[in-house]
Amino acid sequence: MVHKSSLLRLVPDAAEQPAAPPAAPRLGAVELVPGRVRAAVLSMAGRVLDRTESSYDAARAVPADIDRALTRVAPLFADHRLQGIGVAAAGLVDPGAGRILEVNDVPALHGYPVADRLAALTGAEVRVEHRARLQVLGDRWFGAGRGRRTFASVSTGEVLGVGILYDGEVMAPPGGRSGAHMTVSASGERCTCGSRGCWKTLATTGWLRARASAAGLGPACSLESLVTCGDPLADRVVEEYAHNLALGLVNVQQLFAPGLFILHGEAREGGERFRVVVEERLRDAVAFAGAEQPRVLVGTAAVDDVALLGGAGLVLSHA
Repeated sequence: MVHKSSLLRLVPDAAEQPAAPPAAPRLGAVELVPGRVRAAVLSMAGRVLDRTESSYDAARAVPADIDRALTRVAPLFADHRLQGIGVAAAGLVDPGAGRILEVNDVPALHGYPVADRLAALTGAEVRVEHRARLQVLGDRWFGAGRGRRTFASVSTGEVLGVGILYDGEVMAPPGGRSGAHMTVSASGERCTCGSRGCWKTLATTGWLRARASAAGLGPACSLESLVTCGDPLADRVVEEYAHNLALGLVNVQQLFAPGLFILHGEAREGGERFRVVVEERLRDAVAFAGAEQPRVLVGTAAVDDVALLGGAGLVLSHA
């Protein structure tokens, strides 16, 4: 017979219980663009574990409205052991100060201290960078740029921009922008920035819709619908669009020779023929000895995840 006191001793004291394993570290990411805030928690391998989003009126917002939008997404991070939060922001940013300097469409974001605001809400270390530049870090850590020290990541669609990793460092000089406003046609159309012939005026969805409408193909055409409709006129519009996109990339290749260009966003809808046209245009324009032959790949990440992966990559790059 076992004595009752012996039974009691078989049950370990609470102090002797094995400690629960610490929670796995996570990466926080936020995308802040006109009218919307997206937030996500990602694994160290770049898998989105949880996400949320909030909206605000971009045209009428005041800074307090941006504060409220961040407050609505901040609870997502509460139950995680974060390595930090990376913010992918639209407009001109000051990464050192953690501040958005200017966004043409959102006056409330001019001078907005997003890093301080988000750090106060979450208790995490927060870093901020331009959305297009951050894409290259998402590709570096989680995508087709893994293992490379130099390449370019390109956002396409309603917005346009290039992030460049050069010898292991993101090219982000003070005041630097995404490339959307580089001049590719001195006598071209007037841009939203006030200049003429910006790359943005020729290689974004707005140009594609206008050109398709002028060609009699309808005002609401998407790149995907033009590619799949089988109309020779639509094929010509798509090819011109690919050449327009390549115009800016040729300049990037001439200056920095990244060799590899990874396309995100709308370019996914263009299919293999669209990719090939961009690549061929690049190779025709920058064929010189000693440089890597340019290659173009289309990113596989979901459109909504590209900037978030970049934010997570920003955290990893400073871990």
